[in-house]
Amino acid sequence: MKKRGGECMVHELKIWPEYFDAVEAGLKTFEIRQDDRGYKSGDVLTLREYDPTEQAYTGRALCRRVTYTSTFAQRAGYVVMALGNIDRSRVNVRTEQTIP
Repeated sequence: MKKRGGECMVHELKIWPEYFDAVEAGLKTFEIRQDDRGYKSGDVLTLREYDPTEQAYTGRALCRRVTYTSTFAQRAGYVVMALGNIDRSRVNVRTEQTIP
């Protein structure tokens, strides 16, 4: 995770296969997470597919930019984040990491 210093942070997160597929297809355009990282608009989420049955990462990953956050009607300590695409020219396609 990059440190916040006037620029966005990159958060690496696990995501289960059914949710990964929905994000990849553009059907799921939000994430609801415990707000233990101080998510902000402009941050980048690296979503790494994790198979809970195998208890292992699958090797697939996506990057999405947080475009909006809200705690409205969420459990205490949780945040909903709207996800947008990021400029692919600023992403290392091998690692899916945003290039500063």
